Amino acid sequence: MSGNKFEDALIKQRAQAREEYERQKQALVKETEKARPSASRFVGQFDSMEESLKNHTVGLVRLEEFQQRRKELEEAKAREAARSAELKDEKKAKKRKKMAKSTLSFDMDGEEEAEESSKGTSARATPSAEGRETPPVKKAKLSKNPNVDTSFLPDREREEAERKERERLRLEWLETQETIKAEEIEVTYSYWDGTGHRKSVMCKKGETISSFLEKARQQFPELRGVNVDNMMYIKEDVIVPGHYTFYDFIINKARGKSGPLFNFDVHDDVRLLADATKEKDESHAGKVVERSWYNRNKHIFPASRWEVYDPEKDYGKYTIS
Repeated sequence: MSGNKFEDALIKQRAQAREEYERQKQALVKETEKARPSASRFVGQFDSMEESLKNHTVGLVRLEEFQQRRKELEEAKAREAARSAELKDEKKAKKRKKMAKSTLSFDMDGEEEAEESSKGTSARATPSAEGRETPPVKKAKLSKNPNVDTSFLPDREREEAERKERERLRLEWLETQETIKAEEIEVTYSYWDGTGHRKSVMCKKGETISSFLEKARQQFPELRGVNVDNMMYIKEDVIVPGHYTFYDFIINKARGKSGPLFNFDVHDDVRLLADATKEKDESHAGKVVERSWYNRNKHIFPASRWEVYDPEKDYGKYTIS
């Protein structure tokens, strides 16, 4: 008898354990379902046109039905886009309105006028003996103070006007320089082979020294077989490289060791004057020599005084009277 009771209790205990296991299992399944991300969570709110057509046209569909469905989807997309644009515009309008309300004012005069008007209005609106209520006081509209200097603040229109003016002046300056370069000057020079053979040639201020040497080469039969690269131009005891232009020396008021480099006409040789240390607006003719002659005689005067022109070098002070 006791054995039957023990078996019944054991069966009952096992049934309760099984029920508890099933209950815990169901609870675990529910928790798992809650924690599992929904598939729709990763799907865009608005499918593309092709995806929508695929979803709504499954299987064999006639062309008319396909076109009709596509037109309906396009209209729906257009309405949705218009609704989104309207909402966005409404948000922007509210934001601008809010910013306009929060704008500060520095109009002191306006504030004083507002105070005076409010005082006057309040005085006029004082309750009378008859018990009439005071009307609401209107606040004066605040604005910017015109007396405050705002020139230091960035101004897009002013900066654009200044940029255009700078560009106009730059182009005007360039045009003026081109006009100057086109002007002609007479360059007097001597072909030097130990003695001077003076001639002159017309050049433009914008021409290079190499171009001048080419013209000089045509004037002497002795130089016609010589390449320009083998010729040198010496002005005021400095050897002028061929890439410089006459304009470079004129515009910069350059000078050499014994006179100005921006005058190409001829006066007396300043080294023969009584006071050679004080220069005037006087220069002597530049020399055109062959490089081979210079290499043979560079240790002999006057070639011993010559040196290559250096725009950074200070060759001393002189006055022009």
